[in-house]
Amino acid sequence: MLETEQFSYKIQKYERLAAVDGLRVSILTLAAGEEVPWHSHSHIDDDFFCMEGPMQVETRQPGGAKILQPGETFKVPAGQPHRVSGLNG
Repeated sequence: MLETEQFSYKIQKYERLAAVDGLRVSILTLAAGEEVPWHSHSHIDDDFFCMEGPMQVETRQPGGAKILQPGETFKVPAGQPHRVSGLNG
C-alpha cells in the first residue's frame, strides 16, 4: 500500500509504505532547507534511517542535533519533541 498525504508544511515527497497498529513506515524526501517542523508522538518512537543525505534530526535535549549520513540511524523516543530537515536536498 503506497499512500501520499498532505501536510501544513512543504516537503518534496511523502510516501506511506505500511501502517498497522503501533507501526508506520514512511519515506520522506526533503530538499535542502525543507523541514518537518517541531512535533512529538505520544505513543510511538520515531526511528530514522537516512537513505540519502545528509539529513538533520533535532531534539530539545542538550546536544540534541544529529546529522545523519546514508546508512545511519537515530531514534527519538515517544513524547520527545523533534524536527527533521534536509541539508543538501
